[in-house]
Amino acid sequence: MNKLLITLALCAGAVCAQDRYEGLWQGYDGEWLHVGKELVSLAEAIPAEKYSWRPAPGVRSVSEVLMHIAISNYGLLAPTGPKVPSELKFEMEKTLTSKTEIIGWLKRSLEAVAAAHQHVAAADFARKVKINGRDSTVDGMYLRIIVHDNEHLGQLVAYARMNGIVPPWSQ
Repeated sequence: MNKLLITLALCAGAVCAQDRYEGLWQGYDGEWLHVGKELVSLAEAIPAEKYSWRPAPGVRSVSEVLMHIAISNYGLLAPTGPKVPSELKFEMEKTLTSKTEIIGWLKRSLEAVAAAHQHVAAADFARKVKINGRDSTVDGMYLRIIVHDNEHLGQLVAYARMNGIVPPWSQ
């Protein structure tokens, strides 16, 4: 009986570890899946009443960081071809406060980047694009998007921990 319980515990741990590491070391699409899952799970774990919390005056609140990510995902994706949804406005970073709506925009933006990336032909990654008056490539834009999202994931982890919230993948 003890051997059975130990085996079950080890298997459960392996399943948890698989989920925790899903996407890592699997190229852009896998890494994008990973950061997206962590962003959404953390956004869902933070209570709605903490969405207005900010570490100091003049610093983005939880809701502002999440909306900044969603707006930036679309904005950084736009030079590569896909359009920003007409109903998404820059000022929503400061005005949208509903946890449900914010998570909806976050998920939508993550899915938009994933779908667009999967449809880029290999040769098109080297295509030149302009962003803020500077030259880049389609590949460079996707790299900027994933780096930006990971940067703000780290910010949100710090926000969560300062509020006594353990990120779901760390439990």
